[in-house]
Amino acid sequence: MTDDYLARIGQLIRDARQHRGWTQVKLAEALGTSQSAVNRIERGNQNISLEMIARISEALDSEIVSLGYSGPMHLRVVGGRRLSGSIDVKTSKNACVALLCASLLNSGRTVLRRVARIEEVFRILEVLSSIGVRARWINDGADLEIVPPAELDLEAIDADAARRTRSIIMFLGPLLHRMEQFRIPYAGGCDLGTRTVQPHMIALRRFGLEITATEGLYHAVVERSVTPGGPIVLTERGDTVTENALLAAARHDGVTVIRNASSNYMVQDLCFFLEQLGVKVDGIGTTTLTVHGVPVIDVDVDYSPSEDPVEAMSLLAAAVVTGSELTVCRVPVEFLEIELAVLEEMGLDTDRSPEYAADNGRTRLVDLTVRPSKLEAPADKIHPMPFPGINIDNVPFFAAIAAVAEGQTLIHDWVYDNRAIYLTDLNRLGGRLQLLDPHRVLVEGPTRWRAAEMMCPPALRPAVVVLLGMLAAEGTSVLRNVYVINRGYEDLAERLNEVGAQIETFRDI
Repeated sequence: MTDDYLARIGQLIRDARQHRGWTQVKLAEALGTSQSAVNRIERGNQNISLEMIARISEALDSEIVSLGYSGPMHLRVVGGRRLSGSIDVKTSKNACVALLCASLLNSGRTVLRRVARIEEVFRILEVLSSIGVRARWINDGADLEIVPPAELDLEAIDADAARRTRSIIMFLGPLLHRMEQFRIPYAGGCDLGTRTVQPHMIALRRFGLEITATEGLYHAVVERSVTPGGPIVLTERGDTVTENALLAAARHDGVTVIRNASSNYMVQDLCFFLEQLGVKVDGIGTTTLTVHGVPVIDVDVDYSPSEDPVEAMSLLAAAVVTGSELTVCRVPVEFLEIELAVLEEMGLDTDRSPEYAADNGRTRLVDLTVRPSKLEAPADKIHPMPFPGINIDNVPFFAAIAAVAEGQTLIHDWVYDNRAIYLTDLNRLGGRLQLLDPHRVLVEGPTRWRAAEMMCPPALRPAVVVLLGMLAAEGTSVLRNVYVINRGYEDLAERLNEVGAQIETFRDI
């Protein structure tokens, strides 16, 4: 490598490390090297192998370079432009990854329609392919066909791909029916502080699954004689823990009652899919699910996941912060009703089309038109609650919306340890956000946005919030290393450009 390339790679590593809040010593510990070596790398004074770059990327959960490309992807945003026209909501990221994990329950052919082509899906597909599952895009890349092998090869699992997604933990529920013992890597994904996996362990232990965690791996042993015996009460009403319990119950030969279950959108989509597999699920949309398990599932199934309410909220927020009139089509309204009620209380002018069914035949959709509005800060704080409350992943978008409203808005993100901290990145764009503690931020509006060059926050939704601020800011902004956005959104920049944004994708190495 030339000295120039080494210096530029070093700068990217330094920026990624600093944005994550790590010292050189902490990065050195993660890499098993010395602080002086990290210092030399960041200054461009040390040759660095592709293996080391990959290890640094994994440690920082940041795409430092991409093989086959000229480096990590960045966005150059010319802000201050009004959006117009209409834009469709894509299928749900969280539903798609759950359905990919659920395909392991089925010995037959699974076809999933209009799957989001996003990095999170790609990581799960890499893991599935590595253990012997045949997964291929069909119908000009619109749909996915998944055919599992007779025997899975867990020893060949792609550990790097697995560690870059939290969704890998949802392999536990299906795998306990296929193997007596197995190992999978620790779950990864967004840097949102410590999120315990203990609720998963408690729920799955009722099906005979015992987990020990050592050396970056979950070691699982299944005791077939253990059955739930009575209702499973989840200690946390979480989406993925509910999905894991559903996946375990689906092939349990008997009736399983799951209490304190999440009734969120991805859980409902999973229930609809399980019904296609022949598994009866009572109580969909409530906090008590009764699963009539089928010990053997071998069917050819064709399923269409519904649209993503969090992406819908992202697009609505884009219209609000840019003062635009925009129609967002295929909005899963039943999962946004509280958010819309709060926005209308703040003064947002909207029109809704009559409701119509999603392709799964169950989820209710509308087309929603947002108009430029003078917003007032809400009287109450913005905080998430389990469905039907404000969705946990929609809370960050209220930071951008509150920034254009008159008055003070308190955002209380009690679920994640440090996501509220990332919202203060809006201050670089002219925002006035005061961090009260790691969970609460006070937003003062309205904002006089200004352009800036920034590193992308290492968490998906705050990263999109920063992009929205850049859309509102007059001038040219740069958002560096947007891998995290690509984890959850398909062609977001290109689709925003189609309705009037000016976003250029570029790489600098």
